[in-house]
Amino acid sequence: MDESAVIRVERLTRRYGGRPGYEAVRGIDFSVRRGELFALLGTNGAGKTSTLEVLEGLAQPTSGTVRVLGHDPYRDRRKVRPRTGIMLQDSGFAADLTVAETARMWAGTLSTPRPVREVLELVELTGRANVRIRQLSGGERQRLNLALAISGQPDLLFLDEPTAGLDPENRKRTWQLIAHLLDSGTTVLLTTHYLAEAAEPADRLAILHHGRIVGLGTPAQLAATRPARISFRLPAGVGVPDLPGVVASVNGQYAVLAADDLQATLGLVLGWAGRNDLRLDDLTARPASLEEAFLAIAESDKGVAA
Repeated sequence: MDESAVIRVERLTRRYGGRPGYEAVRGIDFSVRRGELFALLGTNGAGKTSTLEVLEGLAQPTSGTVRVLGHDPYRDRRKVRPRTGIMLQDSGFAADLTVAETARMWAGTLSTPRPVREVLELVELTGRANVRIRQLSGGERQRLNLALAISGQPDLLFLDEPTAGLDPENRKRTWQLIAHLLDSGTTVLLTTHYLAEAAEPADRLAILHHGRIVGLGTPAQLAATRPARISFRLPAGVGVPDLPGVVASVNGQYAVLAADDLQATLGLVLGWAGRNDLRLDDLTARPASLEEAFLAIAESDKGVAA
């Protein structure tokens, strides 16, 4: 385990209801390096929220060791809290306050807050500063939630579903802001159900399932645990090609080939078509996706370590 990591988790467990009770987190280990974006993914009930609550200092672990910025986040909360920002899915804003009043009130709880106008500009809410919370759309509340999380200029930022409820344009802007924070040295731990979003910006990720980490590594490493896919419409009267080392199946009128080496297998397919003077309509070749790996890993309860 990296001793210099911003977050270190060793053999973490979280149980509800005493013994035997319900064990939501079952002995997980991972670390988050300084300046990286680490995504924590998982099926519903996988233990993501239970893990986040311990990391954020909101709850004690049942057993195991957790260090955030070098401290126990629960016992040393006064040392950790000023250096962290937390964006929850629902912050429970006071409906009668305006956006600016909410931001000023939150800034008053921080030791080194950004100016309110600056933080509202970062999330493009300056034009809504005098609007009451009850009048905001769900996406605007989400952006205000993010504004408060970054108000204290945190070294470590926890983002729980930061783009939930946002339209594509605002999701793009949110990711641009997150990229800016990463460039400035902020470390980000993210949970999201948008796997495609996590795949591109995340440096590393962990997949939780039934309280255990079943996949840990870079998005590319986890995607590579699944085969690539090549598919095409079978020409009339032609059967599935007999290609060495390739598992092929027929789905209706299509041949679907699983390939560990996409380039080599595609070469075999094109060579076969050329030798037999065949045109392959609807030909597609694509590498495995993080979503495929996520589903396969979650279903099998088996993972890979980086």
